Amino acid sequence: MMGSVTTLFRPVGSAELEKIKATDMRRFPPRLPEQPIFYPVTNQGYAEEIAKSWNTRYNRDGVGYVTAFDVDADYLSRFERKVVGAVRHEELWVPAEDLPEFNDHIRGAIRIVAEFRKDEQC
Repeated sequence: MMGSVTTLFRPVGSAELEKIKATDMRRFPPRLPEQPIFYPVTNQGYAEEIAKSWNTRYNRDGVGYVTAFDVDADYLSRFERKVVGAVRHEELWVPAEDLPEFNDHIRGAIRIVAEFRKDEQC
C-alpha cells in the first residue's frame, strides 16, 4: 500500500520544461553547478507569482510554467522548509546532490498546471 503524498509546485521556463518532457514528465533535470539547491514551493499561488514575475521576464521566450507533482510525504520530512518572504513564500530546500533520490520519490507524472506569457501580462 502506498503512503500519503504531498503536492509540491515548481515554476519553470521552457528550457527546463523540455528537459522534464524528455523524461516523460517523471523527473527534474540536474541542477547547474551554480545552483546548489532545488527548491520546489509548497503552494500554487507562490509558484504562479514566480512564473509571472521571473520566468516571463528573464527567459528568452518570455514564457513561464507552473508544474505540480506528488512526492512521498514521509520522504519530504528530511528537507528544510524555508519562508523567504511573506508566509505564503514557503519553499522546500533540497540539496542538488539529493535531486536524483528526490526524483525517485515523485509519484505519478509532473503536471503543467499554469502557463504565463510576457506579452499577456497587464
